Amino acid sequence: MQKRSTWSPDKLTALRLGRRLVTEVSASRPGRRAFVDITPGRDARDALAAQEGWVRGDASRGFRLEHWEYDADRVDGFDFDVGAVLVRAASAADESALEGVLALWGIRLDSFGHPWDSDDPR
Repeated sequence: MQKRSTWSPDKLTALRLGRRLVTEVSASRPGRRAFVDITPGRDARDALAAQEGWVRGDASRGFRLEHWEYDADRVDGFDFDVGAVLVRAASAADESALEGVLALWGIRLDSFGHPWDSDDPR
């Protein structure tokens, strides 16, 4: 029996379609802002689908997680990466491993959203 995911259907669909999700987390000190993003793995099948004008869904994608911290004053500008620090990064082989990494990091799945609905500078 397959384990039921605790992701909302729209976020799970986004991940399976290869779309990045992001959440803001606590920064290390005042004057900083921090974000964690999940980037689904993509391969040649995704590139072929894009050439053909469609998006390929894949329930067995791997993921890359990155926790970045930025100077708060630079988040809205073109030079957001000046002073940026990669706090931690991890890879997850599948959705279950992704949920495990997020649990270790203490981040709730329901906190993630689409990049365009956040202040994430990337």
